Amino acid sequence: MAKALYIHWPFCLAKCPYCDFNSHVRERTDMAVWEAALLSDMRREAGEVASQERLASIFFGGGTPSLMPPALVGRLLEEAEHLWGFEDGIEITLEGNPSSVEAANFASLASAGVNRVSLGVQSLRDETLRFLGRLHGAQEALEALETAQSHFERVSIDLIYARPSQSMDDWGQELAQALALGTDHLSLYQLTIEPTTRFATDVRRGVFTPLEDDPAADLFALTREMTAAAGLPAYEISNHARPGQESRHNLTYWRYQDYCGIGPGAHGRRGGVATTRHKKPENYLAAVETHGDGIAEARTLGLREQASEALLMGLRLNEGVDLAEMSRRFGVAKEDLIDDAKLALYRDLGLAWSKDERIGVTEVGMPLLDALLGELVPAELVEG
Repeated sequence: MAKALYIHWPFCLAKCPYCDFNSHVRERTDMAVWEAALLSDMRREAGEVASQERLASIFFGGGTPSLMPPALVGRLLEEAEHLWGFEDGIEITLEGNPSSVEAANFASLASAGVNRVSLGVQSLRDETLRFLGRLHGAQEALEALETAQSHFERVSIDLIYARPSQSMDDWGQELAQALALGTDHLSLYQLTIEPTTRFATDVRRGVFTPLEDDPAADLFALTREMTAAAGLPAYEISNHARPGQESRHNLTYWRYQDYCGIGPGAHGRRGGVATTRHKKPENYLAAVETHGDGIAEARTLGLREQASEALLMGLRLNEGVDLAEMSRRFGVAKEDLIDDAKLALYRDLGLAWSKDERIGVTEVGMPLLDALLGELVPAELVEG
């Protein structure tokens, strides 16, 4: 059963123009109300897990969890340990902005139990940070990172590339600078224009033009080459780590293992049931007050739907998926999991690989991942 817990903190100081996550800006937040609600939601979720295992990972995501008072983080961790118990060496990650204000809390967050932080640096260039709507500057980010590295065992940073008109030289220099910072994990995302964001409106109005596919693919290839050479190879399409420093929590998602999710908009999956919490903070609080939890929907997943989701997630990983294990797990015949003819075609083209019962997408195929998933995973499996 669930060995991972996700806690969503929905509040930010400002909404970034590229962000379509469940984040909200509020002038005032009553921390006592939020502590009570999150604790109630957590207790109810723990009660739904029939056969409890100790937690192997906890992830505070957002929003901007580094805006949470360290005392609240500590209280939630204390309750999680009481409800589930912690495995030895549990990974406890908190997402944060690399600002001087939030860095001032890093020591207290470490004392509360956080042992890994993921910092949304996004760029090491001031002009790019302004374009991305970030509130910190490049030097401030570097100083916050240094503070984080002095307090936490493990540090990851996020960067956004494939920005409008970005050249190979420009990204190569910025990535080289990032690789020299000594972090053990990098999340490197291409800028995508999500439909509900301000950037989508800007593109429609002609404010800027997104980078075209071919130069973006060249930047992707450069990224994989440079990170591998630096000892942080890609283990997922956008994530790079020193061996052994992969995000254990995110691997829970990609390997399609169970996890509990609490907080506004949080998703969870346990025992074949997918849970979704109310997204709007006020609606979430009202639901917790009325029902004791923030669940908006709890839906039972069919085995074929679970199999298709597991394939779509697992093929993002360099390790690929084990079809025999997946067939046993979901009771779906191996020949129904993957289109064998398409797999043979793309293997011959060097875009996919297979070894014994395991299949995956090659280095050359990764830039085409979405298209390959649509070809390899049979439509009737996806449609259930």
